Amino acid sequence: MGENYTGMLARSTAGHDKGKVYVIFTADDAYVYLVDGKVRTLGKPKKKKYRHIQIIKTKNDIRDINDAGIRRILKEWKKEEVKQED
Repeated sequence: MGENYTGMLARSTAGHDKGKVYVIFTADDAYVYLVDGKVRTLGKPKKKKYRHIQIIKTKNDIRDINDAGIRRILKEWKKEEVKQED
């Protein structure tokens, strides 16, 4: 793909995890690798095709980050989303 998606947030649009938000850990031509810091850690990311995710244009710096940092990013994003709904 043309863009560098690493560090952006993505929502799953298909599969048993439909609706769940992840951080894109890395990407290649056919797949993105997603992490959430809990079940899908940096050591075992979830592999999904591009057509099964919706990109959320929030760029985060994930160089030198651990699973706790991933959880923090997702928690902060969730707070912002709730504020926007109110």
